[in-house]
Amino acid sequence: MRRIAIDPRPEWQTIVQSQGLTYNVGDDGTSYWNESAYYEFTEEEIDDIEEATIELQRCSLLAAQHVIEGNELDNFGIPRSAHAAIRASWESHERSVYGRFDLAIDPNGVPKLLEYNADTPTTLVEAAVVQWYWLKDRFPDADQFNSLWERLVAVWKSMNEEFTFRDRQLYFASLTNAEDWMTSTLMRDTAEEAGISTREIPMDAIGWDTMRNVFVDEQNGVIRSMFKLYPWEWMLEDAFGRHVLDHYGTTQWIEPIWKFVLSSKAILPVMWELFPDHPNLLPAFADGPRQMNRYVTKPVISREGSNVSIWTPEENFHSSGPYDSYPKIFQELCPISAYAGNYPVIGSWVIDGAPGGMGIRESDGLITDNKSRFVPHLFNA
Repeated sequence: MRRIAIDPRPEWQTIVQSQGLTYNVGDDGTSYWNESAYYEFTEEEIDDIEEATIELQRCSLLAAQHVIEGNELDNFGIPRSAHAAIRASWESHERSVYGRFDLAIDPNGVPKLLEYNADTPTTLVEAAVVQWYWLKDRFPDADQFNSLWERLVAVWKSMNEEFTFRDRQLYFASLTNAEDWMTSTLMRDTAEEAGISTREIPMDAIGWDTMRNVFVDEQNGVIRSMFKLYPWEWMLEDAFGRHVLDHYGTTQWIEPIWKFVLSSKAILPVMWELFPDHPNLLPAFADGPRQMNRYVTKPVISREGSNVSIWTPEENFHSSGPYDSYPKIFQELCPISAYAGNYPVIGSWVIDGAPGGMGIRESDGLITDNKSRFVPHLFNA
């Protein structure tokens, strides 16, 4: 794995904007997409990431089974009112479309799981589309770990053929900020390519019909099936959250509510307990750091590096955020190597339970936060 500096394409800002990256420039004026460098991998390194992703998907599902069937959800930051719906969702084998494992590469070149973005992962536009076109422009003879678009189309087509979306229509809902809206739009585009009839709706436009006990759109049409780029913890805190639980099964949700279990970082100590010394896992505990002298604390529910603390004998570091009220887990600090002062984290995507591609975000420090930058990658077969 090498980070190689390169001159950006002429007019690259206009190019990535036209490809859906409408949120490239942050509030502080800095660019999120960075093509002044790229990461180069060997084919063997890509195989290692793919194999690690397969292993982590297997381990995470077994951990979810252990937690749900053993009624061990109390420390997951999940309201008790949701436990029955989670069990019902799991037992009925509600299908998952996607998720993203965040991996660090340790000094021995082994991928290590940092956390699983199992419910509402983003960076899909840049991983599936923008870096692919960058590759075609700059290195047309090279390859990329990236079959995301094709795999999304395939899973939508399979779900439509096997299960049939209720009312033959699938809604796509998100907040209206650019990143969420464009991610939801990408998912909608892949569904339409699979032959599914779709509609988009802002989350705050979803209504509840008290006479029919159903969710409805702006025209009072019944919502039977919905992809929602909106976290389950927010769903259940909203005013209509009780309707989701009281009538779970009336609406088909993607991702299903059982994915709430895997999106909680409380799953990390469970995975370590079930698979101790697994080469792709870091030691993690719910009751304290044990014998670790270099470790990270994370709230079981948090986003974008918020409320993370790094503890070492030399120094401590704490990030701010709104999630301090949640229980915390303790995970061994993975010594991520810096590349020209940048710390990369690999987002390895799971589509329909199988590896689908990856994207890389890099930060100035060990915590990958909302100031991280997306950098494209390639490998030579």
